[in-house]
Amino acid sequence: MIKAGIVGGTGYTGVELLRILCGHPHVEIRAVTSRSDAGVKVSDLYPNLRGKIDVQFKPPEVEILAGCDVVFFATPNGTCMRMARELLGLGVKIIDLAADFRLHDPSEWETWYGEPHACPELLQESVYGLTEVNRSAIREARLVACPGCYPTAVQLGFLPLIEVKAVSLSSLIADVKSGISGAGRKAQLTSLMAESGESLKAYSVSGHRHLPEILQGLSGFSNEKIGLTFVPHLIPMIRGIHATLYARLTSTEVDFQALFEKHYRNELFVDVLPPGSHPDTRNVKGSNRCQIAVHRPRQSDTVVVLVVIDNLVKGAAGQAVQNMNLMYQFEESTGLEQVGLYP
Repeated sequence: MIKAGIVGGTGYTGVELLRILCGHPHVEIRAVTSRSDAGVKVSDLYPNLRGKIDVQFKPPEVEILAGCDVVFFATPNGTCMRMARELLGLGVKIIDLAADFRLHDPSEWETWYGEPHACPELLQESVYGLTEVNRSAIREARLVACPGCYPTAVQLGFLPLIEVKAVSLSSLIADVKSGISGAGRKAQLTSLMAESGESLKAYSVSGHRHLPEILQGLSGFSNEKIGLTFVPHLIPMIRGIHATLYARLTSTEVDFQALFEKHYRNELFVDVLPPGSHPDTRNVKGSNRCQIAVHRPRQSDTVVVLVVIDNLVKGAAGQAVQNMNLMYQFEESTGLEQVGLYP
């Protein structure tokens, strides 16, 4: 059995990790941390886990986590990097669901996250955990940086097009909408139902923190500079991401449906829908699946890719467990076979 720890077990991503891991046949949840709820039973805070997890929240201290084989960080940005060096030195593997190890350039990290990186020497070692892209490297990793929810959807949608050089890379557009849980489990005005309900708005149009992560990922598949307009939106639903991606064609001879089907034919968690489909976020709710549909409206010179994921599962906790399965040579789907909730 793998002994797992979760730092930041009281947030939405943390409790999603607990929900998935408590059903994993090869994992024992050894430690769950929270500064504010230390001493409280996990099942008292989350009654849905009664009878499944019988541990108390503990302070996030290295000594408490040292007995784990792997530690998941479901924490705000800047937390994992302050503990990573010491935990790795103790032989503990790390899967970080925040942004601490996603960017390779420490100066760029400081620009977007507002502070110097605490252990820049680990940035080149960390493996970016977009499973469908870095599967081989993840198997050998001791430090995995899970992608953000927006970058997961955008990259899975654009990568097949970029790999075959079928679109202009100077004018990609990603119009992406996320449920409110993507903002985290904290008290803030914009997350109140009275503020967000019956409303839809864009935010961070001038530059979102996930933009350099997306550009870094997409650039790995092209020698050309990527030009991307990325506009995130907050939509009044709890879970889900819907990405509408636009690209200008450089070749009209490509069968885009066949391209996507071939690219993802062996992927357990990427489902390319039949021609003419329009994926719905509710069809992946609670699952680790990504559904994709590709369109070429009126046979024009634009291709439109529609991508949906659950931001808390494939966009966070589920992808983290998918990576853990690879790191420990389990079947990739272990613990992740939940069917989407409907309705």
